[in-house]
Amino acid sequence: MTLIGIMDSIFLLLYIAILGRIILSFVIPMLGASPNPLLVRIYQGLGQITEPILGPIRVLLSRTLLRIVPALAIFDFSPLVAIILLERIQHYLRNAVV
Repeated sequence: MTLIGIMDSIFLLLYIAILGRIILSFVIPMLGASPNPLLVRIYQGLGQITEPILGPIRVLLSRTLLRIVPALAIFDFSPLVAIILLERIQHYLRNAVV
């Protein structure tokens, strides 16, 4: 496997982890008081993988954008921003390696 292939695989896993966390953050509350323990463990695992990326973005958004437009505070835009940033980083690295 080439360096680009390894890099693309890592970015793909990060995208899947972020999207999985988004989906499970909606699904688990819908299951009521006793959600499936496996889903909860998966969600916690995805949180451990994605929080180092999403946490700083969430703090930055709360200090900037959400102060300007407080009505947006009910939404968590950090996954969207993270996916956009990861895509740009991946694009930059691909061009730098080639």
